[in-house]
Amino acid sequence: MKTLKRIALLIDSFFENFALVALASMTIIVTIQVITRKLFNHVFFWSEEITLLLMVWFSFMGIAIGFREKLHMAMDSVTKFFPKIVNRVLDKVINICIFLFGLYLVVNGWDFTVLMNESTLPATQMPNSVLYAVMPLTGVMICVYSFLQFIGIDTIRHHGIEEVSE
Repeated sequence: MKTLKRIALLIDSFFENFALVALASMTIIVTIQVITRKLFNHVFFWSEEITLLLMVWFSFMGIAIGFREKLHMAMDSVTKFFPKIVNRVLDKVINICIFLFGLYLVVNGWDFTVLMNESTLPATQMPNSVLYAVMPLTGVMICVYSFLQFIGIDTIRHHGIEEVSE
């Protein structure tokens, strides 16, 4: 069981680090693009496509990490008046809905990725499916996180300031 948990944390950390590297790379590429355009009147042909690709991958990975950390929006102003049992039932319903959203991303994201494999990106000539392959991957991550949360396993890895001080 510990080996399985260690493997899951390794995979999870890989995707989180990939998202961080994508954000940093995107920032560097855009900065270089602006500098070279302003100073040398030159733009690298691949910079916009790679930036778009990194932005899409970063955004979808961020969605999955947001679900893992339970950062999605909640309406506590109403539910705080409900009994604990009602809130537990609502949490289960929310986890099922999140799982279904992840499943939607897996199924439709896979179909869309396969469909887009026929075309290529104009500048880099990479298959267009590279841009969309993150959808089913994010869907799988969301399904795993929502299932773990449904069965009562805490998936939060980074506790905020307010939780640490309590």
